[in-house]
Amino acid sequence: MRFGVLADIHGNLPALEAVCDSMPPVDGLLCAGDIVGYNPWAAACVERVRELNAVTVRGNHDRAVAFDGGERFNWMAKAGVGHAREQLDDDAIQWLRSLPTEQFVADERVQMVHGHPDNPDRYTYPAEFSASMLGEGVDVVVLGHTHVQGMRQFQEGIVLNPGSVGQPRDGDPAAAFAVLDLDDKPSVEQHRVDYDVDRVIEAVEAAGLPTKIGTRLRTGS
Repeated sequence: MRFGVLADIHGNLPALEAVCDSMPPVDGLLCAGDIVGYNPWAAACVERVRELNAVTVRGNHDRAVAFDGGERFNWMAKAGVGHAREQLDDDAIQWLRSLPTEQFVADERVQMVHGHPDNPDRYTYPAEFSASMLGEGVDVVVLGHTHVQGMRQFQEGIVLNPGSVGQPRDGDPAAAFAVLDLDDKPSVEQHRVDYDVDRVIEAVEAAGLPTKIGTRLRTGS
């Protein structure tokens, strides 16, 4: 069984389209949260993820849009949340509210969270991945939140962050995703794909969002 693995789309439709176009044949999709926030296409990205029937967990930006408005966010993140709340209809908001903070798939061999198995809001960078994150019977933990692509393999299994589709922060501006193969011994392929960053920058400006939301995409920061 093969899964395409996504995280941190953040309303970036051109990046999501590029990832979908580049995705090799898989049996299903997993999304480790933050479909919305920052970039201008919140509604289109929610619609696309739902059409793809991706198994999805709720990220902190998804929660902010659906519930509290991101009151503790910085000014740039809060602007993206406000834009998304204006754009999404009631059905999309209710769908975000319905998302769990944790999902188990593939006969509970794969655990999905946004930040860390013990805390969905904890930033967990690849250097911090550990075998202790793998619960009993879990072969793979999938998470996002840091926007940094990384994978570590332990005797007990794999901890994977596929990287950010829509706002990479690991110095590589290309949209990130991964393919998880559960046949025999689990394995991971990490992928990057270029997309039209200038289209996003123009859309950010047109939406009246902070300019840096778009321009930072050029450097993957």
